Amino acid sequence: MSVARSKSRENHHLQRAVFALHRRSFVRTAAIAALLTVVAPAALAQQPQQKAPGPEAALTDALSAACKQDASAFANSLTADNAAAFRALPGPQRIAMMKRFVLLEDAGRPLLSTSSTGHTVVRCESPAIAAEMRFGETRLRENLAFVPMEIPITGDTPRSITFGLVREGGNWKLLSLGLMLLDVPAMAKHWEQSDLEAREDTAIADLRAVATALETYRRAYGKLPDALTALGPAPPSGVSPEAAGLLDAELASGTKDGYSIRYTITPPTAHLPEDEASKAETFSLAASPTEYGKTGLRSFFLDSSGVLRGADKQGGIATASDPRIGPT
Repeated sequence: MSVARSKSRENHHLQRAVFALHRRSFVRTAAIAALLTVVAPAALAQQPQQKAPGPEAALTDALSAACKQDASAFANSLTADNAAAFRALPGPQRIAMMKRFVLLEDAGRPLLSTSSTGHTVVRCESPAIAAEMRFGETRLRENLAFVPMEIPITGDTPRSITFGLVREGGNWKLLSLGLMLLDVPAMAKHWEQSDLEAREDTAIADLRAVATALETYRRAYGKLPDALTALGPAPPSGVSPEAAGLLDAELASGTKDGYSIRYTITPPTAHLPEDEASKAETFSLAASPTEYGKTGLRSFFLDSSGVLRGADKQGGIATASDPRIGPT
């Protein structure tokens, strides 16, 4: 009996000790929780709140990136759709777009200051020239912002323009440049078409240069060359029928500026003595894009008469039956 009572008392004391331990643990936990409710807000209040840059700061970043011709940083100033289209542009087109924003050809160094009216001034200094962009008073319209700007021009009246920005994802992004909405996908298509037209114009000029060289060669040597390579650069020893020095090496090879040139000699229809037959020979030149759709769309045909013809041949060879191009 005494042993049973002793064990009962021991169990009772053990339970009280465990309860006391749990109670102290609960009080300590409650105290810590209460302390956190007081300290945490105070600590958070002391931390600086991250605030998205305003429209003036966002425009400053965009112009600074354009000044440096930093395509990666400039893309961050565009809306999501425009940024994706901008990154997909060829390098020269990205550079060309950034040049529009600072009106300078070469990359420069951006310098920031504040005008007497308290507005931002961005100065882009390139090796040859500098451009200065003076901000005006920003006008806010909910999620739109309009920042007027004045660009002084030496010896002329200042140029005024207004940049439009839109709030996207909590940040200000470029929306418009003057009256031009920044629609980079549409601009990319326009630039692509312009590039193709420029390449085609260059191909036409190359064809005419080859035709002129062929006639010059005929006058000098009494006949047409067997191949265009004979029109290429001459060695230091001087010109010869094998190296007449009438074209650069690339054009004499028959491939230049995204086009391949095919040269054909047509003998006279009537039977003539050899020396007269050589003078009566005619030639034709056919230029086709090396990468259809990228280096050009139209193929061209030019013969000894100087008449230019051409059409979209899907990369094929143009012929004398294709439509005439230019004056009739």
